[in-house]
This record gives sequence, C-alpha cells and structure tokens, in this order.
Amino acid sequence: MKVKNNIIVALDLMDIDETLKLCGKIKDKINTVKIGYPLTLAEGIESISTIKENFNFNIICDYKVADIPETNKKICDITYENGADAIICHGFVGPDSVESCLNSSLDYKKELFLLTEMSHPGALKFIQKNADEIAKMGLEMNIKNFVAPSTRLDRLSKIRNIVGTDANIISPGVGTQGGDPKETLKYADSLIIGRSVYNSQNPQKTLDEIIKSII
Repeated sequence: MKVKNNIIVALDLMDIDETLKLCGKIKDKINTVKIGYPLTLAEGIESISTIKENFNFNIICDYKVADIPETNKKICDITYENGADAIICHGFVGPDSVESCLNSSLDYKKELFLLTEMSHPGALKFIQKNADEIAKMGLEMNIKNFVAPSTRLDRLSKIRNIVGTDANIISPGVGTQGGDPKETLKYADSLIIGRSVYNSQNPQKTLDEIIKSII
C-alpha cells in the first residue's frame, strides 16, 4: 500500500455526509484513510464502499479484531467484501486468532495490519508488557504490516528493531495525543492523524502544515 505524503487520516466521524465533505477537502493531500466502528456502526458497513466509490482512497478498517478465530474470519471476510483494502487486528488474542485474519486477507488479496501496542495511556497496564512478543509473533507469521504508537518513541523504535526495516509500520497518536510527526517518521512509514485534521477549521491547511514539517 503506497501512502501519499506518509499520512493516513483517521475518519472517526459518525456521519457519512460530514465524512464525505471532509474527504472532498483533503483528497488532494492524501490517498489513504482509516475508518472504524464509530462510522460503520452509525451509518452502516456500506460506508466503506461509499467512500471507495467517491474517492478511491486506500481504506484501512480499524476494527482491532480480537475474537476467536471463527468470528475473526467472519469479521474480516465481510469487511473485505465491502471494499476495505486492509484491516487492523489485535495480536494479544494469540496466533490462531491472528492467523484467521491473515488467511482472510490472503483469500481476498488484501492487507492485514497487526496491532502491537496502542497509543493511549491505558495501554501501559496490560498491552505494553506483551507488545514485543506480539511483534515477534507477527514476524514469525510472515506478517508485513504493523501498528505501533507515536506517543512513545522508545517503544516505536523497539518495535521497528524487532520487525526490521522491510516491514511497514503505521503509527497512531500524532497530533492531539502528542506524537511528533517528524520524529515518528524516523521509525514509522506512515502517520495516522485523526482529530487534528477532522476537528480543524481548515483541514487542508492543517495537512499542509504537517506535510511541511516532515519534509
């Protein structure tokens, strides 16, 4: 997946019309978006295909899939069938559940991102202590795409060291959560930016400023 300007915009809105208006404003700056449960629960899973048909963005569905293997496969299958290019799944559920997501991505010729560690403070309590093992598991399973936090550069650096330079890392937490765009890109391939863009009075200007800061 080639990400324009190394920026993925998280469309964590709950109204499809507002989402499409935002997409129209930023379509010249980016080519990849991340959507999650807020939009698809509020407006339906057809939101994926609506965005795809209108803008032909790369669409990553951030469902953080974390269930038993059979349920994971169903979630991934229906998401890919509705136009998603990639899905994010949790790693803490273990290799059998992750494998079901990986198999679905291979069946549909799509991509899978393995979430190693989250960007919020609460991730320190349970997830962080297992993040390195999750990254190692992904590497052993031949997973190529990972998610690691920009809010803790030491952890992002560690994950990069584990998965290697050939892996693709996307990093949430840039902007509102405090992650620095330029510093993050020392270790990650792409930034995930949400509230800083969709809450901005001028999303285009905000993206221009971020793009200039990382050149």
